[in-house]
Amino acid sequence: MLANLPTHWQFWALLAALFAALTAILAKVGVADVNANFATFLRTTVVLVALAGLLAWTGQYENLSVIPPKAGLFLVLSGLATGASWLCYFNALKIGKASQVAPVDKLSVVLVAVFAAVFLGEQLSISAWGGVGLIFAGAVVLAVS
Repeated sequence: MLANLPTHWQFWALLAALFAALTAILAKVGVADVNANFATFLRTTVVLVALAGLLAWTGQYENLSVIPPKAGLFLVLSGLATGASWLCYFNALKIGKASQVAPVDKLSVVLVAVFAAVFLGEQLSISAWGGVGLIFAGAVVLAVS
C-alpha cells in the first residue's frame, strides 16, 4: 500500500524534524490549561490509536510471539525511555518557553552521537564531531537567551 513512498532516510528524518517542531508548538498551546502528565497521557493515547489504525490499514501488524526476546527487551526499554522523555518534555513546556525547551530537548542529538560512539562503536569524522559541537553550542545559546 505504501510502496511509492521515498526510501531514503533523509526524507524521513526531515519529516521527523518537521513533526517534532509541530509537536513543540501544538503541545505548548495544548498544555497551557492542562496538567502536563495528563497531557502526556492524552498524547500517548492518540499516538497509540493512530499507530494501531496505520498498522491495520497497511497490514503491517506482527504477531508478538515472533519478536526475538532481545529485540522485545530493547523495544520495551525504548518505550519506557520515550515515555520518560515525553513526561519531562511536557513538564518543561508547561513552565518554560517552547523556543527554549525544544533546543535543550534537541541536546538528545549530541547525546545520541556520544552514546552511538561509546556503546554502538559508530565512528564520526572530525567534521561530524564539529557539527555535534555546534548543535550543543546552539542549544545552549538558545536556552539561555
